[in-house]
Amino acid sequence: MKIPISVLVVIYKSNRDVLLIERADREGFWQSVTGSLDAPDEDLALAAAREVFEETGIAVDQLPPGALSNMHHQIEYEIYPTWRFRYAPGVTRNIEHWFSLEVPDDVQILLAPREHVAYQWLPYQEAAKQCFSPSNGEAILKLFSAQ
Repeated sequence: MKIPISVLVVIYKSNRDVLLIERADREGFWQSVTGSLDAPDEDLALAAAREVFEETGIAVDQLPPGALSNMHHQIEYEIYPTWRFRYAPGVTRNIEHWFSLEVPDDVQILLAPREHVAYQWLPYQEAAKQCFSPSNGEAILKLFSAQ
């Protein structure tokens, strides 16, 4: 069963282009890297780094210190009914913690084919509009409004 605590990582380049990845199980569902904790006590930053590596092949520990940043923002949202089977009975809400990750302009992306089928780099305003989840778009806009 999935733990209803997750991370969202907005990956971006110095020119403010943002990486979006398309889910394999939902055509047209574009998003940032997301994923649930593996254990209730898993460190949030470690979970974020793990999910980034699993979904994009980017090794956070190979990037400059501070590339991964906790945005110190969290939201609580209702889990889509079609995905509630992944959680314990009666779990309907998830808490998501937001992170950002600045990557080199020449970073290579290696998608996990069972999870994602395509990726694109978009200017951050366009990326925010392209996200299926409104809160994902909000995370992107919040990141760049603070810079």
